[in-house]
Amino acid sequence: MTKPRSCPALQLDNQLCFALHSTSLLMTRVYKPMLQEIGLTYPQYLAMLVLWEGDGITVSEISARLLTDPGSVTPLLKRLETEGLITRTRRSDDERVVELRLTDRGRALQAKAECFPTNILSASHQTPEQIAALKDQIVALREALQKLV
Repeated sequence: MTKPRSCPALQLDNQLCFALHSTSLLMTRVYKPMLQEIGLTYPQYLAMLVLWEGDGITVSEISARLLTDPGSVTPLLKRLETEGLITRTRRSDDERVVELRLTDRGRALQAKAECFPTNILSASHQTPEQIAALKDQIVALREALQKLV
């Protein structure tokens, strides 16, 4: 049996998608112990980041910010509500719209998470300028890809 001819363009280590995917997995692992200390999962942390930016947003708004559909973010939000970090209330003028508000406990959690960016920067062994440039490149890539889907 002959070995298939290797095509460099199809080698795993040459794939941008794999570099992004594997880095994302590792980033989540680096966050995990910090998040365990404050009782959040990584997806819950992302939702809390959005709420810390602006309290009183809707499920649709947080879903758009997280680039996900409302149906998949709802269970995560219900869990945050069960944990006493947010409240979910339907608008009286339109019951289809659910507003999200931080509780005092949810607001207090922000102070515990304020060291996370510094910890991640330290773990990356990059300068703030390198991280900012990388983030800008990734965001530009994301925006280009969003136009295709």
